[in-house]
Amino acid sequence: MTAKPKVVIIGTGGTIAGRAALATDLAYDAAQLSVGELLEAIPGLKDIADISATNLFSLNSKDMGPGEWLQLARRIETCAEDHDIAGVVVTHGTDTLEEAALFLELTLRTQKPVVITGSMRAATALSADGPANLYHAVQVSASSQAIGRGVLVVLNGEIFSGARVIKSH
Repeated sequence: MTAKPKVVIIGTGGTIAGRAALATDLAYDAAQLSVGELLEAIPGLKDIADISATNLFSLNSKDMGPGEWLQLARRIETCAEDHDIAGVVVTHGTDTLEEAALFLELTLRTQKPVVITGSMRAATALSADGPANLYHAVQVSASSQAIGRGVLVVLNGEIFSGARVIKSH
């Protein structure tokens, strides 16, 4: 039996970790849940990879900038230096996800898959998109086909180049 790949998930906050008072509320507070809490909502994830999770920040992504991305890059590089780690997933708010993806694409030196994901609806929303996005991000990060492809962004069942992704309305 082949061992499952090991994937590290680094949480930074954002809508994907947001919480509202009610599942039907449109208003929410970003960056309220830990990665561990997010993982509880995703059945079958442990069948894909051995997961370790850590929270680096709990920020609304509008409050993220180069200083935070530099810390994030350093954490990713440290994880990627571990020979047992197959890939890294980052949960990030979408307000500055494209900037973070480009920053990481330009600064990371690893060939291991680095996948960024987020969501448009809070984790507690009636139709939260974060669980599916995180599930797919782990799938991509654990895949040997993602090695050497640079930073990738996974949202809504699609894979994007981190250097080319753009958020639009």
